[in-house]
Amino acid sequence: MVHPYAVAGFLVAVLPLIATPGASLALLVQHVTDSGRRQALPVILGTVTGLYIHATLAIAGLSALVMHSSLAFTAVKLIGAVYLIGLGIWTWHSAARNAAPVPDRQRRPKEARSVYAQALLANVLNPKAAAIYLTLVPQFIAPRQPFGGQILTLATAHAMLIALWLAAWTFLILRASHALRTPRFKQTAAKATSAVLIAFGIRSAVA
Repeated sequence: MVHPYAVAGFLVAVLPLIATPGASLALLVQHVTDSGRRQALPVILGTVTGLYIHATLAIAGLSALVMHSSLAFTAVKLIGAVYLIGLGIWTWHSAARNAAPVPDRQRRPKEARSVYAQALLANVLNPKAAAIYLTLVPQFIAPRQPFGGQILTLATAHAMLIALWLAAWTFLILRASHALRTPRFKQTAAKATSAVLIAFGIRSAVA
């Protein structure tokens, strides 16, 4: 069992990483702006699922293999970069196609499964997220105790914190719901999201 002080210390250490804007926040802004608050849940669930996948891989030692093999690490990094850039380009073209105002009754919100998959892949294909569980997490676990349960405990705390962070952003976005309903703002937000995703993809590829 992880000591409560260790959990608190881990959350303090990981908070700046969560607060740094990333692909999950970009997807949240884009989908909530476009389709409303119902799209926040699949983004949050996809992101949280990605964290548990990284934690499980860390326990199994697969993430360690990737992080210690330059070829495997580069492959994962490039796959993630291509995904983010591709998602950004798709979002940009989608914004261009939907530039014309469409009555609310004719709008068809994106399926939750599609939004969930986007958020999940954006997290899973981010090697820096895996690095959290290979470099930061070990600093907060007791080496003489089974580390599987400890890692999952820290992952749960991490998941709760990032879920609260994204939920807070959802609230802030919805507070500006009047402005967000305008087609011009939705198009601008979608293009900004695409630019962020492409920028993150390029940064991941060249880092």
